[in-house]
Amino acid sequence: MNNHKFLCALAVTMMVGAKCCVPVCAQQRMSLLSLFDLADQQSQRIKVSEEALKAAEEGVASAKTALLPSVEFSVQGSYTGNAFLLSRGFSASGTTEYIVPGLVPQQVPNGKQPTPHWGNSFTVQASQVIYAGGAIRSGIEIAKLGHQLAELDVEKNRQEVRFLLTGYYLDLYKLQNQSQVIAKNIELTEKVISQMKDRREQGTVLKNDITRYELQLQSLVLTKTQVDDAQKIIRHQIATTIHLPQGEDFELDAQSLEKEGMALKALTSEESWQQTAMENNIDIRQATLATTMSEQMVKNTRAASLPSVAVVAENNLSGPYTNDLIPKNANVNVWFVGIGVKYNLSSLWKNKHNIRKARHENTQAHERVQLAREGMENAVQANYTNLLTSSVEVSTQEKQVELADQNYSVVKNRYDNDLALLTDMLDASNMKLSADMALVNARINMLYNYFKLKYITNTL
Repeated sequence: MNNHKFLCALAVTMMVGAKCCVPVCAQQRMSLLSLFDLADQQSQRIKVSEEALKAAEEGVASAKTALLPSVEFSVQGSYTGNAFLLSRGFSASGTTEYIVPGLVPQQVPNGKQPTPHWGNSFTVQASQVIYAGGAIRSGIEIAKLGHQLAELDVEKNRQEVRFLLTGYYLDLYKLQNQSQVIAKNIELTEKVISQMKDRREQGTVLKNDITRYELQLQSLVLTKTQVDDAQKIIRHQIATTIHLPQGEDFELDAQSLEKEGMALKALTSEESWQQTAMENNIDIRQATLATTMSEQMVKNTRAASLPSVAVVAENNLSGPYTNDLIPKNANVNVWFVGIGVKYNLSSLWKNKHNIRKARHENTQAHERVQLAREGMENAVQANYTNLLTSSVEVSTQEKQVELADQNYSVVKNRYDNDLALLTDMLDASNMKLSADMALVNARINMLYNYFKLKYITNTL
C-alpha cells in the first residue's frame, strides 16, 4: 500500500511539473486515443490481419458445406468407332454364336460390326454423407477455432500497433520537453553572456570567459537542432503508421497524457495486474484455443480409421448402347438409389502413428498454455517493479532539479559578486541542464512503464 500511495502522490507531482513543458498548439491537437482510432482504420498491419479474418470466416462457411449433399452433373458427346468382333481364338474369320433370350441362337460373322458413331451421355449423381466418423463436425469446429484465432490475431496486431504509437508519442513528448528545457537554458546562457559583456566593458571579465560561455551556447544550439530533427523523424514515423495525408501535421495533446498520468493514482496491486493479464493476455488466449484445436485434430485423425456411410442416387442417360454384341442405336436410361460404405482397412496399421502424433501435439499445446502463463507472470512482475522503480527515479530527479536550481542561484550570485570562478558557473549551468533533462526523461519513462504494463496485459 505504501508503494501505491507513493505512486499516487508522485503522479500528481509529475503532471503538475509537466505543465511547464506543454507545447504551444499551432495545429490540431491529437491525443493517443485519436492515434489509436486512426490506426484501427488505416494501419496496414491491421488491414492485413483483417483480411486474414475474412478468409477465416469463409473457411468456416466452407467447412459447413460438408454437411450439404453433393450433386454432380456431367454431359459428354463422343464419336464411337466400329466394333470389331473376334472369336475366342482371336480370329477375325468365321462366326460367333449370338444368343438372344426367347429366340434360337444366331450366328454373327466375325470382323467389323456396323456401329452407331455419334454418342451422348447425361449423368446426374447426388450423395449425402450420413456418417464420417466425426470428421465433418471436427472439421467445422477446427474452422471455427481458426476464426477465433484470426480474431485474436487482429486484436494482437491492434495492441502492437497501439504500443508502437505509444512509444512514438512518448518519445515525441519527451523530445518536445527537452527542446523546451534546452531553449530555456539557451535563453539563460544568452542572458549570462550579455551580462558578462557588460562587465567586460567595465574590465571585470576577460574575453576568454565570454568565449567559454559562447562555446557552451553553441553546444546548446546544436543539441536543440538534433532534438528538433529527431522530432521530425518520429513525426514521419507516426504519419506513416496511421497513413496521415501528406503535408498534414499535428500537435500532441498534453492534457490526454495528464489524464493517463492521473490513472496512476488508481494503480492497483501487482496481484490485480496478474489477474488482468491471465484474463486478457492474447498469447494465453491463443494458446488455450490452440489446445482446443489440437483436441479436435485428435478426433479428426481418429475419424480416418472409421468407416464412412453415404446415401447415393444416380441417373444415367446414354447412347448408343454398346454393351451388347451388336450395338444398338438407342438411348438407355438407368437410375439407382443406394447406401455406400467406405472403409480403408490399411488405416488400421497406418493411421495409428498419426493418432499418436496428434495426441502428443495436444499435450504440447497444454504445455504451451502453462509456458505462456509463466512468461506472462514474469513479465507483469518485472514491469510492475520497473514502474515502482521509475516512480522513485522521478522523485529523486525532482529533488535533484530543486538542488541544482538552488546551486545555480547561489553560484550565480557569488559569481556576480566576484566570489566564484567562471568554471564554477559553467559547472552549475551544466548541472542544472543535466538535472532538468533527467527529470523530463524520468517522467516520460514512468509513463512508458505504465503503458507497457497495459500493453502486456492487452488492455491498452
